[in-house]
Amino acid sequence: MITTEYVPGSPCWLDLGAPDVPAAAAFYSAVLGWDYESMGENEDFEGGMFKKDGKIVAGLGKLTEEGARPAWMLYYSVTDADATTQAVQQAGGTVRVAPMDLDDWGRMAQYSDPLGGQFAVWEPGTNKGMELVDQPGSLSWTELYTTDAAGARDFYGGLFGWQFSDMPLPGGAGTYTLITPAGLPEDRMQGGLMQLGKEDLAMTGGRPYWHPVFAVEDCDAAVAQVTGNGGSVQMGPEDMEGVGRLAVCLDPANADFVVLAPSES
Repeated sequence: MITTEYVPGSPCWLDLGAPDVPAAAAFYSAVLGWDYESMGENEDFEGGMFKKDGKIVAGLGKLTEEGARPAWMLYYSVTDADATTQAVQQAGGTVRVAPMDLDDWGRMAQYSDPLGGQFAVWEPGTNKGMELVDQPGSLSWTELYTTDAAGARDFYGGLFGWQFSDMPLPGGAGTYTLITPAGLPEDRMQGGLMQLGKEDLAMTGGRPYWHPVFAVEDCDAAVAQVTGNGGSVQMGPEDMEGVGRLAVCLDPANADFVVLAPSES
């Protein structure tokens, strides 16, 4: 369960780097019922905020990094972005964007883990992060696909103090590792990681990647909006016992995300 009580190591923000900002805004508005508010368009910046029921749920910006693929970036809350940057480097990660201030909102930095999985951190100022989570049309889970689950546990566990627990996947398909912030009970689980072969990570050339899971009221209806608005479906919709009905999707620019209609408690 993700909450807006952003403790260190918990997901607190996400944004999308898209080649076509208006097209991305229209797509996610159709699929997730979001409203898009532009923060300006000029030669140096194009982007804005997604809102659901008047509350900020995500950001959107023009993809400007040469060679980068369109993708969602997940941010984790930290108390000191500079100290986190040093820890990332000491653990074998790479700094992609050095810590920088965003006015008085907070301080951010972006990294790659030792195998190339990209993630970011947010040191809050006046802005703590998303205003709506774990509700239909908002972030409800985070997930890492990696070729080295043990290495990922060592890296992220050392960096954020995450607690891990393993569960077997149905049909002997392997192990899924659940992630909980340091010192919190299991009902605050925020995500998971799973080991896959390089051949299963073709979208990134075998490099690990994080993606968001968005809660929806009706998975099939959301998938119909995905395909009806130029996106595609990689898996599903299908029912997962104890989890809900989900589908792995791509937007029209091939940024990946999951839609999940959770099981009733």
